[in-house]
Amino acid sequence: MIGFVMAGGRGSRMDMSEEKLLACTVSDGEYKKPVIFHVIDALKNSHCFSQVIVATSPNSPDTKHVLEQNRIETLSTPGNGYVSDLNFVLQKCADLVFITSGDLPLLDEKIIQVMIDKFLKGEGRIQRDPDRVYDRDLENVWTSFLVTKNFLDSLGLEHRGLGDEREVRTNANCAYTGISIINTKKVNWREKRNDTYIEENQIILNDKRIAFNLNTKKDYELLSSS
Repeated sequence: MIGFVMAGGRGSRMDMSEEKLLACTVSDGEYKKPVIFHVIDALKNSHCFSQVIVATSPNSPDTKHVLEQNRIETLSTPGNGYVSDLNFVLQKCADLVFITSGDLPLLDEKIIQVMIDKFLKGEGRIQRDPDRVYDRDLENVWTSFLVTKNFLDSLGLEHRGLGDEREVRTNANCAYTGISIINTKKVNWREKRNDTYIEENQIILNDKRIAFNLNTKKDYELLSSS
């Protein structure tokens, strides 16, 4: 399995002069480090991945530069938005891929291990649109991790309309975390089958380590005060 960190966004909602994933720091014992390095370290320390790669874009040139200075493998995407960049990443792979955003300041290796264990055990439930045709050969292709909106409310976090990024029917009571496990071999094969859709398996996991992401200054202030 390959671990991919999405790090090509503009981070415009943070209203910072520096790129978000470098400007926002996370305490790691005696010192602080940029949140992007915190996420990368969580993936590496989980020992679940044969590779950890960071997807950057023209929107995050400084992030790409700093990562490469630290010998972190990167993949340059066009920078045309999250969905477009994610599709670009998936088309470059032929393996199981663990996708996460680079702005999860509480992510750690233990919750990553929990998520992969749930995936391997086949937990979750399938979401189907009754108006679409699904191919039975495309089962267990895309697993997404969600949290309930009630859980976000308990943490003081906004919902922000997370999810529905692939035009699937979402669970109205839940929000996407930005973490998915995808079998890219089957996803890329599906490009030749425009008459069928991929079933999405949804795993609801109410854990603040995957619920808390940094989208606004308010989020960063909430993190700093916690």
